[in-house]
Amino acid sequence: MGGVTVLTASYAGAASAPAYARLAGLAADLPGEPVRRDAGWPVLRYDDPADALAAARALREAASEVPAGELLRIAVHTAPSAAPAVRHTEQLLAIANPGQTLLTATTAVGVPEAVDLGMHRLRDLGSPERIFELAGSGEPLRSLDQVPNNLPVMFTSFVGRQTQVAALRTQLSGSRLVTLTGPGGSGKTRLAAQTAAELAERWPDGVWWVDLSAITESAQMPEAVAAAVGLLVEAGDRLLIGQLRTRRALICLDNCEQIIEGVAEFVGALLTGCPELSILATSREPLDIPGEAIWRVPALAPDEARALFLERSGTEFPTGDEAAEQAIRSICVRLDGIPLALELAAAWARTLTPVQIEAGLSDRFGLLTKNVRGVAARQRTLAASIDWSHDLLDEDERRVFRRLAVFAGGFTLDAASAVCGAELETLARLVDKSLVVAENGRYRLLETIREYAGTRLTEAGEDDVRDRQLDHYLRVAEAAEPLLDEDRDAWRALVEPDRENYRAALEYGLSAADPERGRRLAAALRWLWNLQATGNEGIGYLRRAIDRSPDDRTLLQARLLYGYATVADTVDPFGYDAAGRGLELATELGDDRLRSLFLALVAVGEFFTDFQKAWDLTAEGVRLADGIGDEAARNANVALQCVLLALWDRHDELRPLLDRAADGLISSGERGIASTVLTVWSESLFSTGGPRRAVEIAERALAAAEPLADYHRVGAARCQLATLLVRTGRAAEARALMEPLLELAASSVVPNLGQAMGLICYWTGEYDAAVEWLARDTAPDSPLAGTFAPAMLLPTVAAARRALGQDATELLERAAELARRYNLPRILADALDQLGRIAIADQPDKAAELLHEALTIRVDHGLRTYVVESLESLALLADHTNRPQDAARLSAAATAAREQFGLAAPADQQPTESSSTALSLDDAVAYARRARGARGRPSSGWASLTPTEEQVVALAVEGLSNPEIGERLFMSRGTVKTHLAHVYAKLGVANRTELASLKNP
Repeated sequence: MGGVTVLTASYAGAASAPAYARLAGLAADLPGEPVRRDAGWPVLRYDDPADALAAARALREAASEVPAGELLRIAVHTAPSAAPAVRHTEQLLAIANPGQTLLTATTAVGVPEAVDLGMHRLRDLGSPERIFELAGSGEPLRSLDQVPNNLPVMFTSFVGRQTQVAALRTQLSGSRLVTLTGPGGSGKTRLAAQTAAELAERWPDGVWWVDLSAITESAQMPEAVAAAVGLLVEAGDRLLIGQLRTRRALICLDNCEQIIEGVAEFVGALLTGCPELSILATSREPLDIPGEAIWRVPALAPDEARALFLERSGTEFPTGDEAAEQAIRSICVRLDGIPLALELAAAWARTLTPVQIEAGLSDRFGLLTKNVRGVAARQRTLAASIDWSHDLLDEDERRVFRRLAVFAGGFTLDAASAVCGAELETLARLVDKSLVVAENGRYRLLETIREYAGTRLTEAGEDDVRDRQLDHYLRVAEAAEPLLDEDRDAWRALVEPDRENYRAALEYGLSAADPERGRRLAAALRWLWNLQATGNEGIGYLRRAIDRSPDDRTLLQARLLYGYATVADTVDPFGYDAAGRGLELATELGDDRLRSLFLALVAVGEFFTDFQKAWDLTAEGVRLADGIGDEAARNANVALQCVLLALWDRHDELRPLLDRAADGLISSGERGIASTVLTVWSESLFSTGGPRRAVEIAERALAAAEPLADYHRVGAARCQLATLLVRTGRAAEARALMEPLLELAASSVVPNLGQAMGLICYWTGEYDAAVEWLARDTAPDSPLAGTFAPAMLLPTVAAARRALGQDATELLERAAELARRYNLPRILADALDQLGRIAIADQPDKAAELLHEALTIRVDHGLRTYVVESLESLALLADHTNRPQDAARLSAAATAAREQFGLAAPADQQPTESSSTALSLDDAVAYARRARGARGRPSSGWASLTPTEEQVVALAVEGLSNPEIGERLFMSRGTVKTHLAHVYAKLGVANRTELASLKNP
């Protein structure tokens, strides 16, 4: 016959670890495809039954020659497909005795030595089947027939649930009454029957199944039990208890819910009068009697649900059909892993594709209908199954149940009380009756049951329930708003669990004829959309709320505009001028707090193209916030000031702001902006000689962002940390950190991903990849071309191209031009340094000018980490100009500084060996400058001035003050003063007046 043949083997009884190891070795020597190969239970697959039988004989012969081999059991079964074949073979193995090799009838065809052992029932509860043995031993099989029972015949296989069966086996060892509860169709009956079958040997006086679904009066129960067990019966339970008093038996009571009170009383009497009797019950609610162990039947796990759907469909779907596979997994999720629902859906696979079945679930109660002869009416449709539970509710329970349909994604007791008029006792009864799930202080309806409740709610015409839901969540959201300034983590913990309910309330409120409540809710929830990467959804709600009253000039409209602008900051900063409109409205209303917050947001919009304008806006925002004592508004503005100061490399001014802003933002739970500030802090530390500390702060930035689960914030923090890791010699960790973002990049734009990956690839010698990663954001026609962003990336692109042997002069000149336009000292120094390296070979004098200008910028701005690169460049120049002693000293000092700072070197730079006598960084800088002077730069006069000193002189002569010069050249006023002191000494003047009187020849 066709299909597959499966062989499995295991020991009967206990066996030692070495015995299991030997079995694994013996199985490994067999031909056949491993389905599962572990030490205690190998499973092999064959296309030809003859090959499987040959393998079974070989395994039996090999086992006879090793210790414990006589305990080995082998089972072989042939079936149309693999998964059912494996399960049935394992069930066959379970009834084998030590030393037996069992075959099913499908495998034994044409096998002359197969001995017919007669009809036997396996513990999968199927019908009795004929079993054969190779070389018959004459021992009786351990089949279900060896124990008295009336367990029902199941015409379909038992799929999954092995974890639950194992747990129930343990539960029944310690409890005489175990009740399986769950909603209709959850598989209570099948799980109970399977557990009873697998444990049948525990009860020598039998396992007895009693179906109570047709019983309407509790007085009929003793008769039903007596009939199942085969006992005498009379009115009442006295005679029945007398006959069961000494029996060790398991009574399985199925479908107890419709006469729950009578069942509870009857079971209590049985347990009291029959000390060796155990009871396994199934019910949609507990019996609620002493000693009862309640086992709530969970939904099928996703893989189990998929396996059940595939097996019940009886259809082979083409391998690699991604659409079908995705549809099947979606069906399993949408049907809540309910076995009955999955079986009903699978029944359509003979006429519909999985994609069509999934689409049909929009009317699941119409689709999930199956007329199968011999199946109880309540199990023929999903609706009928739930009807059975609904009909058992009292009127109060029905009212609350249907109203609960308005909740999406779960709810609290307070919400149920406010919206549905539910009291704890009523809700508890619905939980007991398996219509509501209780989890960790919250409640929910399975989506299938929620849809059923929704139809009942529509039929009842209780339209005011959605109004009450909107009112409730509006009250909660507005009461929670102060937490947005005090403790955003607490706000998130309060609001986030009800995200789905807030969505439903927003949809209802914004669609209403009077949208006022919906608009208020949208304003109160503004920060929700900065979580879980739901920014696009959030600005959709906020835009709808704004547009419902476009001419409104109230504080509510201003708050909505503020909410829109804060969410759009990371999603669509240029799509809609909410910040500008909001600032105008807040000014009109005279609300200084909102004005300060809007100033920060408007500054963000200006930030990409006009740093000074952005600074001026934030300065006004800080002034307003300080005037009203609003720390949150102040921090919003200061955060952007930190970014600007970092870009201007004004690190001495940056540090005091960083400490206060970071602490305030973190303590208030403003994780998004806090992460940005910490990222800026880490980059500042790296630049100024603290790479190790920079990594620690970058890790704090990531830790601050991660609870938001927003890939914008988390992505930016990961990218920053990764760039620091690779620059400090931890490239493997950097790549591992980027893996989740690389996976995400297939479907989303991750901020800074190209910059981070470009730097990692350059640092590790993958130069083509580095150029490719950075190409989009540095192209002359890129969306960022008109901003400062390309300047930040061009030096890395140029370095990678130089490493590839390509000319990068044009790129570096463009970088230098942008750096001067936006006043980016570090980037300008990077560009000049690389241009200087390019000029070393042909224009050493020009190289010296460029390299020393880069060095001066780095020294003047405290960029100690990058001074190391200047020393390395000047060492190359010294070597080229035949100054080996200078080259050696500068190179040794640079290597020592890298070691001191914990810096790695890029793959295209090989540092020299460190020397214990190497100059310190400051001494090396002084030495480099003296060495340059010795080669022709005079120590006094106009020719002795550095390029930066010449810029300072020009501005001083124009009449600019020290602060004005500092602002123009983006250096501190103290640095300006130092430059002027050097100039006065070199030119022999005492003040600005004398300086102005001199004429530069």
